[in-house]
Amino acid sequence: MSKLFIGGLSWHTTNESLREAFSPYGNVEEATVATDRETGRSRGFGFVKFSTEEEAENAMAELNEKELDGRTVRIDKATERGGGGGR
Repeated sequence: MSKLFIGGLSWHTTNESLREAFSPYGNVEEATVATDRETGRSRGFGFVKFSTEEEAENAMAELNEKELDGRTVRIDKATERGGGGGR
């Protein structure tokens, strides 16, 4: 999978700054900071999707446990969320 989970983001990190931080490692198709639906404030994590698995792995190797916007970020491969909340 070419999508990464980025944890430990600064409250000041934006979609654009996340994209800028990861773009040197490959073609970023999507960069999203998760925000609270009510307040619009960052939830401290986000996702970055690359064109290829190789680009994602390279970015993870280079940026995991590195500083971004004053905070040390943790990077993992994103896992697909299971659909629906069945009983």
